[in-house]
Amino acid sequence: MSQIEAARNWATAVYVLQAASFVIPLCDIAAVVIAYLKRPEARGSWVETHYLWQIRTFWFSLLGFIVGGISLMWLAGYVILIATALWMVYRIAVGWTRLSQNRPAYSPETLPPPGFTGT
Repeated sequence: MSQIEAARNWATAVYVLQAASFVIPLCDIAAVVIAYLKRPEARGSWVETHYLWQIRTFWFSLLGFIVGGISLMWLAGYVILIATALWMVYRIAVGWTRLSQNRPAYSPETLPPPGFTGT
């Protein structure tokens, strides 16, 4: 199995875990840990875009769920929670579809430069 195939299989596992997180929330934490651990192995390839996509999906959805949870006392909280869940479904569906087509999650020109360690 090539390094790209292995990275692709791990990225698929991360999408599965992200989808499962709607039933078992801890799966999302496992998913982001795997994405962080496997991203260096995919550095410079189209699969790296999927790891970045998955990592950003986790952090922005966490932010959305926190803000939504805090503002539940107002109607806006419910709207934020629903919007965050729908956005997360969109990100999982689009990313997983593009991965299954062997396409990057987004334009590879937006990848960070070599040596960049942040997300």
